[in-house]
Amino acid sequence: MTREITLGISPCPNDTFIFGPLITGRVSLPRTLIRAHIADVEELNGLACNGALDVVKISVHAYLDVWRDYCLLPAGGAIGRGVGPIMVSRRRMSGDELKNARVAIPGKRTTANLLLELSGLHSGERVEMVFHEIMPAVQKGLVDAGVVIHEGRWTYNSYGLTCVCDLAEMWENMTGLPLPLGVIALRRGFPEGFAEAIKDAIRESILYSRKHTDEVMTLIRRYAQEMDDWIIMKHIDSFVNEFSLDVGQEGRRAVRTILQKACRKLDVAEPESVFYDDDGL
Repeated sequence: MTREITLGISPCPNDTFIFGPLITGRVSLPRTLIRAHIADVEELNGLACNGALDVVKISVHAYLDVWRDYCLLPAGGAIGRGVGPIMVSRRRMSGDELKNARVAIPGKRTTANLLLELSGLHSGERVEMVFHEIMPAVQKGLVDAGVVIHEGRWTYNSYGLTCVCDLAEMWENMTGLPLPLGVIALRRGFPEGFAEAIKDAIRESILYSRKHTDEVMTLIRRYAQEMDDWIIMKHIDSFVNEFSLDVGQEGRRAVRTILQKACRKLDVAEPESVFYDDDGL
């Protein structure tokens, strides 16, 4: 009997690189039909909060809202060093200016917004925008500053902007750990062994893309916001790494650490279990 599952990923090159072979059928999950839903990460966060998808890429921050219904898989996510959100503006800003600035964020549930909260640098107004709209908004003066993610880390100069704070670097300096940005959540309640099977399929999909990059680039380019191949490959090289294949003990520690810090800052309950094998799901 064939099972149908819904898979939600973002249009970013790292996600389409990782999951492209699964979506196109180059890699298959036994007796499972995959229906893909490709959307901005904050939309995916919202869909997960409503329990609308079976397997979904979400921000680490959003996991605080869904952990009772979803567990995490140790493959396919976005964890790394030297990558992650930065805050940009049209000019250098003093601490007081930044504290009270009108700042664009890529969504209230995003890890970028969580890092801004944990930094203690900002207490003013935050304006939610789709991530690719943030730098143009800063450039036009619609907001004082913006927290940019994905390829914005490497392209903000082309908008005449300056980096006023590297939130990813702040995290690494504070914890010594890699930064968990996005994670793969699986709806709880699937039959025993399914989590292991889909984890293995994700790993196989990554390895397929590494061997057949030219083939999967067609799908990647279809959804990429930045079309220059060097930016696409920089994005993939930065966010698809050893943690994508398996978060390992360091990656698990990083995820639990950021969740613990978030719970203390936001005064919410800590998840009782996180990864699928924490509780034998």
